[in-house]
Amino acid sequence: MLERKQLKGRTKVTFILPADVPDGPVSVVGDFNHWNPAAHPLTPRGDGTRAATVALPAHSAHSFRYLAAGDYWFDDEAADSHDGTNSRLHT
Repeated sequence: MLERKQLKGRTKVTFILPADVPDGPVSVVGDFNHWNPAAHPLTPRGDGTRAATVALPAHSAHSFRYLAAGDYWFDDEAADSHDGTNSRLHT
């Protein structure tokens, strides 16, 4: 799931997954962090989910995926679109 908050000239995007699906650590990776899994790991929240927040330029488009333990890559079904390989997000 994606949550967005508009700021002046930027959009704060929060990437949200259930706390236990999939098991183990998960990171959001994309063109906004040079596909670096260490840049935005999802962290537990009090509501039973885990999340990572990234500030991106307004009116832009980005490719991203999730990377879980065991080199398990997966897309976000709630993404704005998919390009065949990646999830796509529009701010």
